[in-house]
Amino acid sequence: MPEENRGTTTLPTPEKTGYGPVFAVREFRAVFLAHALSLLGVVVSEIALTVLVYGLTGSPLLSALVFALGFLPYLVGGTLLSGVADRFPPRRVLVVCDLVCAGCAALMALPATPVAALLVLRCVIAAVSPVFSGTRMATLTDILGDGDLFVLGRSLLRIVSQSAVLVGFGLGGVLLTVVSPRGALAVTLGTFLASALLLRLGTRRRPARAGGGALVRYSVSGARQVLADRRIRALLLLLWVPPMFVVAPEALAAAYADEAGVGTAWIGLLMCAMPVGTIAGELYAGAALSPAARSRIVLPLAGAGLLPLLLYPFHPGLGWILLALVLAGSAGAYTLGLDRWFVDAVPEELRGRAMTVHTAGLMTIQGVGMALAGAAAEFWSVSTVVGGVGVLGTVCCVLLAVEVRRTGGAGEVEGKGAAEWPGKGPGRRPGKALEKGANIDTRDGADHDMTGR
Repeated sequence: MPEENRGTTTLPTPEKTGYGPVFAVREFRAVFLAHALSLLGVVVSEIALTVLVYGLTGSPLLSALVFALGFLPYLVGGTLLSGVADRFPPRRVLVVCDLVCAGCAALMALPATPVAALLVLRCVIAAVSPVFSGTRMATLTDILGDGDLFVLGRSLLRIVSQSAVLVGFGLGGVLLTVVSPRGALAVTLGTFLASALLLRLGTRRRPARAGGGALVRYSVSGARQVLADRRIRALLLLLWVPPMFVVAPEALAAAYADEAGVGTAWIGLLMCAMPVGTIAGELYAGAALSPAARSRIVLPLAGAGLLPLLLYPFHPGLGWILLALVLAGSAGAYTLGLDRWFVDAVPEELRGRAMTVHTAGLMTIQGVGMALAGAAAEFWSVSTVVGGVGVLGTVCCVLLAVEVRRTGGAGEVEGKGAAEWPGKGPGRRPGKALEKGANIDTRDGADHDMTGR
């Protein structure tokens, strides 16, 4: 197929709400399976690398750095390399990212690789991840369109991400009882290569969205354009801020179990409760609610999603705490409707960079949230910290919901689908910053135009 052919997919028109029409798209099935394989590889590599580094050094700090380095490079990669998602053909970007990660895993698996090199390679994988994720998200709009199929496709990828947390750590632990940590890293190499093969053979070749120019300058210019638009900025913040606060109970699960005087078995339950709620909420919203209903619940769920955490300071039984965590996780269903608003608000020529910035910001702010929660727990009890997070987070989320409502069109406020309104988005014109280009550097092609992973 010639490179100039956009290669749009003929999409089924869903006659009812549910995920079935999404799986009817052949390219999405390849993306879905590749996502599951590469994400499983990332989770297993994190466990194996943590065990390997601790075994080589005996240092808890260096072992913990394996997880920390999974967050820190996101900001750098997502800011300086976001232009890759628009500047190069998306299939090529996805395959190359998987091959880079496979190469890193292969080097990690070598017996001669020292600890310092292991940590550097972990950084490389983390820096590549936002580019991979942003490119895949933008490509989903080519594969599924920018309507309800895209929303459901994104939901399915998030469900896989949450499931990988639950399943991947368990499989990784079992795997390490059979093979060495370096052997587990060799298994990770296989998952990345399988993902690359699926994306190469299972998706169409599509042209790049944008022209040439210096990559870093083009990437930074695109990030500025995204953040300069009031509407897009408000949507990004509403996608970022609730997760920043909601990670606190998971980050403090071990400390809370110690504070409550319960065994280590409860730590696993405390860490699994929220992902279980998230998966249940996403599945229900995607399968049972119409696009209009998903639009109507965005702002209420985003504003009230952290309220269950207010239960912590009252010291109820752990059963109630688990229920509160499940409820807080289920509120993540607000992202289905918000995804639709976001993709409607971003011009196509900025889509890859916007998705990459979104991914980088989301991962970075969650890392910041974990660090701040841990720092606060040095001075106050865990139950007080989590309760305070519930109060402060609810205030911030309500203010952001008000801002999103102010910048939105009547279609979003009333819960109508974007397709019912003319123009780029639901009843709105592009933001003034993008419309006029005020104070934005549009040189080097910036005006031209799929956790972790």
